[in-house]
Amino acid sequence: MNLNLRILLFFLGMCSAVSQTKVSGYVFDENNVSVAYANVLFKGSTEGTITNEDGRFYLESGSTYGTLIISFLGYETLEIPLTKKVNYDLKFILKEDAGQLDEVFIVTGKQSKKESENPAIAILKKIWERKRQNGLRQFKQYEYDKYEKVEFDINTIDSALIKSKLFRGMEFVFDQVDTSRVTGKTYLPIFINEARSKVYGDNLKNKEKEELKGNKNSGFSNNQIIIDFVDDLYSDFDIYDNYLKFFDKSFVSPLSKTGINTYNYVLRDSSFIDNKWCYNIIYYPRRKNELTFKGDFWVNDTTFAIKEINMQASKSANINWVKEIYIEQEFEVLNDSVFMIKRDYFMSDFAFNKKEKSRGIYGKRTTLYDNYAFDIPKDDKFYTKEVYSYNEDVYNRDDEFWTANRMEALSQDERGVYKMLDTLKTVKKFKRLYDIGSILGSGYVEFTDINFDYGPIFSTFGFNDVEGIRVRTGGRTYFGPNDLWRLEGFLAYGFKDDKFKYGVSGKWLIDKRNRFIISVGHRRDVEQIGVNLTSSTDILGRSLASSALFGTSTNDKLTNVNLTTVAIELEPVRNLEFRLSGTYKTLVSASDTFSLDFYTDETRTTTESEIHQYENSFSVSYFPGRKMTGFGVERRISNDGFPSLFAQVTRGDKSILNSDFDYTKVQFSYIQPWHIGAYGRLTTTIEAGKTFGEVPLGLLNVVPGNQSYFSIYNTFSQLDYYEFVTDTYTSLHLEHNFNGRFFSRIPFLRKLNLREIVGFRGVWGEVSQANRDLNASGLTYLAPTDKIYYEYSVGVGNIFKVFRIDFNFRGNYLDTPEARDFGITGSFGFNF
Repeated sequence: MNLNLRILLFFLGMCSAVSQTKVSGYVFDENNVSVAYANVLFKGSTEGTITNEDGRFYLESGSTYGTLIISFLGYETLEIPLTKKVNYDLKFILKEDAGQLDEVFIVTGKQSKKESENPAIAILKKIWERKRQNGLRQFKQYEYDKYEKVEFDINTIDSALIKSKLFRGMEFVFDQVDTSRVTGKTYLPIFINEARSKVYGDNLKNKEKEELKGNKNSGFSNNQIIIDFVDDLYSDFDIYDNYLKFFDKSFVSPLSKTGINTYNYVLRDSSFIDNKWCYNIIYYPRRKNELTFKGDFWVNDTTFAIKEINMQASKSANINWVKEIYIEQEFEVLNDSVFMIKRDYFMSDFAFNKKEKSRGIYGKRTTLYDNYAFDIPKDDKFYTKEVYSYNEDVYNRDDEFWTANRMEALSQDERGVYKMLDTLKTVKKFKRLYDIGSILGSGYVEFTDINFDYGPIFSTFGFNDVEGIRVRTGGRTYFGPNDLWRLEGFLAYGFKDDKFKYGVSGKWLIDKRNRFIISVGHRRDVEQIGVNLTSSTDILGRSLASSALFGTSTNDKLTNVNLTTVAIELEPVRNLEFRLSGTYKTLVSASDTFSLDFYTDETRTTTESEIHQYENSFSVSYFPGRKMTGFGVERRISNDGFPSLFAQVTRGDKSILNSDFDYTKVQFSYIQPWHIGAYGRLTTTIEAGKTFGEVPLGLLNVVPGNQSYFSIYNTFSQLDYYEFVTDTYTSLHLEHNFNGRFFSRIPFLRKLNLREIVGFRGVWGEVSQANRDLNASGLTYLAPTDKIYYEYSVGVGNIFKVFRIDFNFRGNYLDTPEARDFGITGSFGFNF
């Protein structure tokens, strides 16, 4: 027995202090061919599993059993005595049963799509017919109790990890090593969170609300970030939907109406489950590299409601950083015809690669449901009125509460996690590792003794043609994630222009219920203001184009911005925000080769180079479906995929603070992501705006160009800054990521897991003659008035999992001086 196995069994033995039975192995036939989907269970129990495509299985129980039973149609049933509590890597041989040879089903290769030849297809069509009559959607309203347990574990624990320098001084954590019942791998729990809640929903109004009754976690200050991460990845889903969204990808459901073209189905068995006669159907993908599952489900023979389903993602699926995805759902029978979900288990194995022996992190979510009630209506205010719902008592429930409200008791190892992590937080080495992870995640270095965060560190260095090399330092106050007030500031210096820049802002949450916030800020900086059509409300924000290190041409059209803003914000209804602000700003060119000059008299003989302007702005923002984390003055968005609508009216007033211009500016933007099932994700953005009144270049709307080599959404890659200037505009941006839908069908590209991306960008605009007459900057105003300017692009993403390259083509206005008809941009990032 080798050293690794001895250490492994040592720790497994430590975790087996209570009665447990653990078995893993392989099932073969007499020709040494693996037997997939064989039944494996402990004799005298209902605890069992099935073998995977390679004939492999792992089974464990909290009880002690002495016999294992293995069976499969067409083979003699095996009964194997278990002489030990822990039995690993056993090999079992099934012999053919001559009396049952006529009952053998082939469960590999292509299966018929015709219901006359394949009874599983006939059952599947019955499921489709009844899908709207099963699950929560059959009721007008619903409510239920919910218990959720989220856990993270380091997996594949071996001697190399235990003895590594990483864990030196923290060896006690391995006292909690356990074994996964799904994969058979050892793991070490490192994080656990429990939540108890009440859920209310209305299918007629398409509304849902979850009231948190209790929350308990393993004690890190930023645990909510981890919880949000897991909740977003493992969002709730309905197994009857055609597509199931995980990791921002749309997997084809095995119950989908397109399933016949995606999966093979085999009717394997039928049996009573909870006194209901059910059919057992196996399914597996027809093609590799698609976002599909393999597994089986049990379906009732009269209601055609799902009783149990197991799903395991195909290892060839085009998804990064995830080696395994395993899902179990169990449904209970509330009465003769109503089946409701009772238990949902979701496990994923995050790893750098999909090799069998690679080490990774398990992310697990277990959700239990109980006490269903139906058709109890509630008014609209019940779902929308509560913007602020923070209750500190919810996060400090005592042990009696959890004993009474857990729907499933914690295992011995899970109970040990709380104690282990309390000890771990006192170890200096762990605190250093935790701090490094926190810095990479937030971009800030925490100084908890003085309640101050330094950063963001990713903005420390920059470059442009005016400032040259730029260095920046800054920070913010931070007492905790739910601070009611926050101060933030920065100081920057450009080595070429030899000037300091700075900014400071503060905000205060006055009314928690309606999120009434007062904010004030001042900033003096150098910025590229020609990269956004819709105005930003971020006082200290600065565009990437202001500091791009490399570009297609000189980035000298920069502006010295000196502004002061006072604003109030209100969120009376969840995700509906109002903002009223007053801003005084001074704009002047930051470069000798660029001008914002304008005429100050009708004879066009006197010019001014500096704009002094006061303006009031009123904006409305709406984010349907957005989920937020935190209850302080600053919150985090905890999900994605929701639309964004923004409308703003800005009024410039000459009579206030001796300003230069009177004008009214109206702006609107609408961003909408669309999940197109197996064909990936489409993101659309529509922007429109108009400025009423006479304004100079610094107050017009510049069509956002992109002179960097980065792919930046909502900009025009083949336009230079200030190439198009407008006072009235409408733009459209489309970007579709097919997630490898077509590359997966090309043999020599299939294994690379590349992803296809196409884009289209168009803009129409005009500038009035009055504004042209005001212009003394030397820049000739060009607007895409006679014909819409457009670009298109094709790209390849997921190169080495992190890179993307786009090939951009300019569609027209090719006769413009120095027009760029073709360009290559790229980006990098970590995406599933």
